[in-house]
Amino acid sequence: MRSPAITSKQASPDPDTFAHAAWDDVRPWYEELEVRTLAAGSVAAWLADWSRLESALSEAAALAMIAYTCDTADAAKLASHLRFSSDILPKAEELSVRLARRFVELGVVPPGLDQVVARFRRAIEIFRESNVPLVTESERLGSEYQQLTGGFTVRWNGDEIPLPRLAPFLKSTDRTERERAFRAWASPYVARRSDLAALFDQMYAARLGIARNAGFADFQAYSFAAKCRFDYAPDDCRRFHESVETAVMPAVERIHARRKDRLGLPVLRPWDTNVDPWGRAAIRPFDTEGEFVATAEKVFARVDPALGREFATMRRERLLDLTTRKGKAPGGYCETLNARGRPFIFMNAAGTIEDVMTLLHESGHAFHAFASHPLPYLWQRHPTMEMAELASMSMELLAFSALRRKDGGFFTDAEYRRAKREHLEDALLTLAHVASVDAFQAWIYTSGEGGDAGARDQAWLRIRSRFERGVDWSGLDQERVARWYRQLHIFLYPFYYIEYGLAGLGALQLWQNSLTDHPGTLAAYRRALALGGTRSLPDLYRAAGARLVFDAPGMAALVARVEEELDRLDDSPPDR
Repeated sequence: MRSPAITSKQASPDPDTFAHAAWDDVRPWYEELEVRTLAAGSVAAWLADWSRLESALSEAAALAMIAYTCDTADAAKLASHLRFSSDILPKAEELSVRLARRFVELGVVPPGLDQVVARFRRAIEIFRESNVPLVTESERLGSEYQQLTGGFTVRWNGDEIPLPRLAPFLKSTDRTERERAFRAWASPYVARRSDLAALFDQMYAARLGIARNAGFADFQAYSFAAKCRFDYAPDDCRRFHESVETAVMPAVERIHARRKDRLGLPVLRPWDTNVDPWGRAAIRPFDTEGEFVATAEKVFARVDPALGREFATMRRERLLDLTTRKGKAPGGYCETLNARGRPFIFMNAAGTIEDVMTLLHESGHAFHAFASHPLPYLWQRHPTMEMAELASMSMELLAFSALRRKDGGFFTDAEYRRAKREHLEDALLTLAHVASVDAFQAWIYTSGEGGDAGARDQAWLRIRSRFERGVDWSGLDQERVARWYRQLHIFLYPFYYIEYGLAGLGALQLWQNSLTDHPGTLAAYRRALALGGTRSLPDLYRAAGARLVFDAPGMAALVARVEEELDRLDDSPPDR
């Protein structure tokens, strides 16, 4: 049933208003704001109504997306998700840009909205009506990718299991078993490579069209504008890649060489990179989702009672879906439900150390949502992703000291040392992975060959060889290529990856600060989260106690501190 015309005297919408809405039900809410009298004296109320509208609509869309990713086999949930992502939201963006233009042209900027206005101006500059159907098509293709990969299963020891359940076997002390697990995980991507490549071909064409329609030379330039990257440019990202090669890769090679020697292997193969180097059985931090959640709540309460209460709120309100199952989309995320000011965490846990780190990461996003929600307007609450990822990656390190079992955490003292060493090594390995993914995306969208599936695969192999030294991939080109098809960001969120590198380096700075003043570091971190998107990116990093790092000397200093800690951990004899 179509909604009647909306007047400003009617109640504000909530997510239920739009749960089953079509675009014609949503449009009148925007149109009322478009024609309402707007003046200096009424701008605050007008912005508040617009903020409430978009909070309600975005939460309705988020709930549909969450329902679908939790069960990609349900056709009704897919249809509901596509109704928002492929129809309502692209059309709502067009009217949002019109409202932004009205506000900007008024020339009245309430306190705390300078950054919001800058982002509005950028959205106005790049918006083209001709891109609405291309954005719609991109969203549809993204859902197709999730449906395809969410259905991937393998036969393992007589059972049909989703891919994330292979994770514990990649840590098996039986080298044959972990090789089998490695090959099994890659196998659906290898088998469906042509389908995934064809899907990406369509995504590439749509993205190229979006960039050209908006007047950009390539999709990389468009993406930097669309993501409001005011404080760095593609050349800075290239400098980041080069700095990782110079300052990080030697340490990565040392990590791999140490692992190879301890395992007593002539060469390190990809299935040797997750097993304990001393041959100890993999740590299993939890067995059930209930245990996982209960222990995490104790961890966060120990880090800070306020964080413990916020996580407890998520548990009580059933805002957690953490363990893997058939039909569930791959990966993990934290989605903010903007109307109620609550986050939702989704992940695919299988009982590994990595699952604990993923939950710490996504909880950092969740705490960011709690901290920034009191800001008056929706657009103030959300910074760009470089700051969002600083919130998440810093929590991985700031919460680490609370993970001992004697303090209510996940690990015995011996397991804690193992987990800490593994996580610090992973901090450096992640920088290498980020550089490769970002460099690959830059190649796709600027080389002129990104529409050629075979050329893409060869470019991935070349770029990966720069950032994956110390591991022998001979005879495994198909499996190595499959890794980029697994990287959902490349399919769903193009150019969303350098953020992990910048934030990872920022998180290492906060970790370094915390070694001498943990309470002060945590307090600065929480104050920075509460700023939402009301400051520039460099100012937000400064508020947290960090800076943006693109240079090799800056990286080298942080790498040296990590290696110093790894050496200290290695001084302890292995616990068998």
